Amino acid sequence: MRMYDLIIKKRNGQELSTEEINYFIENYTKGNIPDYQVSALMMAIYFQKMNMRETSALTMAIVNSGDVLDLSKIEGIKVDKHSTGGVGDTTSLVLTPMVAALGIPVAKMSGRGLGHTGGTIDKLESFKGFSVEITEDQFINNVNTIKLAIMGQTADLAPADKKLYALRDVTGTVDNISLISSSIMSKKIAAGADAIVLDVKVGDGAFMKSYEDAKELAQAMVSIGKNVGRETIAVISDMDQPLGLAIGNALEVREAMDTLVGKGPQDLLELCLTVGSQMVLLAKKASTVEEARQMLLKTIEDGSAIRKFKEFITAQGGSAEQVDNPDLLPKAKYVVEVKSDRAGFVTKINAQSLGLIAMELGAGRATKEDVIDLAVGVVLNKKRGDKVEVGETIAYIHANDESRIEKAKKDILKNYVISPEAARNIPLIYDVIR
Repeated sequence: MRMYDLIIKKRNGQELSTEEINYFIENYTKGNIPDYQVSALMMAIYFQKMNMRETSALTMAIVNSGDVLDLSKIEGIKVDKHSTGGVGDTTSLVLTPMVAALGIPVAKMSGRGLGHTGGTIDKLESFKGFSVEITEDQFINNVNTIKLAIMGQTADLAPADKKLYALRDVTGTVDNISLISSSIMSKKIAAGADAIVLDVKVGDGAFMKSYEDAKELAQAMVSIGKNVGRETIAVISDMDQPLGLAIGNALEVREAMDTLVGKGPQDLLELCLTVGSQMVLLAKKASTVEEARQMLLKTIEDGSAIRKFKEFITAQGGSAEQVDNPDLLPKAKYVVEVKSDRAGFVTKINAQSLGLIAMELGAGRATKEDVIDLAVGVVLNKKRGDKVEVGETIAYIHANDESRIEKAKKDILKNYVISPEAARNIPLIYDVIR
C-alpha cells in the first residue's frame, strides 16, 4: 500500500477503504509518512469529502492510534459531555456537579484554552491548589467515591488527532465536517465514556456560523457515535451572543457557583438543564426529559449541586474556603463601567469580538506559552433584547493593566449593536439530534 495511491484515489473522488484509512493513520502517527503527503490527502478530503462509513473508520483509526481509557472499574453508565466551544461557555462547571449529585458518574477529560479565555482546566485553577494532574487510579477512585473527577488529556490519548489538527491548522483544511467530527469524537471515544452528549454551538461566537452547518456537524457526530456503538445525542444551541454574563476565568467560576445556588443567568441555567437532561436520560436515571429536568432542578433547590462542587474541588486539592466565599477567588485591581452612548434595544452582541477583548485584557492565550490572568475579563450588564438608555451601564471591565482599559471600553461599545427597535428573538436551543 502506498500513500501516493490513496492521495490519487481520494483526489478522484473515490471511497477509501477502512484498511487504507488505518494504514494512513497508523503510519503517519509513527512518523513513516511525511507531512507533505498527508497535507495533500487532507486537501483531497476537503474537496471530495468522505461518506459516513469513511468518517467512522477515520474516527476509530484515530482512537486506536493511542491509549483508550478503561473506565470499566467505574460503576454505572458513564456519560460524557462535550461543547464545540464559545464565549462565556461555563456549562461544564455547572453541569458536572448537578449530574454527579444525582449519582451519575462523570469522568471527564478537559483541556486548556487557546484563544479568548481559558479552558475548563484553566478556570478551575482559580481555586488555590486545584490540580488535574491526578493518576488514572485516583481519577477512577474519585469518580467511584464522589461521582465526579476532571483530569487533563494525556499525550497518549488519540495522538494522531494532535498531529492531524496541527497540520490542518496550517494548510487550510480545518473546515470539513468529516475531519471536524472525527477529531471531536475520537477524543470522546478514547476517553472511555459509554454515552456522549454534544453541545454544538451556532452563531457569531461559534465555529459553525449557520444553523445548517451546525446541524450537519451534529448529525455527523451522532452518526459516528451510533456506528461505533456509543449512544450519542447532540443539542444545537445559540452562540450569537456570549452565554451567561461573565467572560473570563475566575469571573466564569463565580457565575457557575451562582448558577449552582439558583442565582445565575437564565440562559446558562436553561442550557445546563437541556444538556443535563439528555445526560440523565442516557444514564437511565429518568424516563422522560421533563423528569430529568426536575431532578436536576432539585439539586439546586436542595443544595446538593453546590455541595458536590465543593466536594469535587476539595478532592482535587482545591480550596473549599473559596467555594464557601467566592470573594476569595482571584480579583482584578480595576473594575470599570462601560456606559452606553446610544439609546434603544440591544439587537446583537458580537460574541467572538467580546471574547477577543477579554483575551487582550489577559483572560486568554494567543500562543500556548502565554500566561493567563485568571482575574480579568468582561461582565455583561445588558444582553440581546434589553432596553438601554444613554449613560446606562452595559458592561464591566475587570482589568489589572490600566493601560488596556480605554481600548477595551471603545471595543465593547463598538461590538454592541443598539437599534431603535427590538430584533426578532433568536432561540437558545435550536434542536436536539438523536
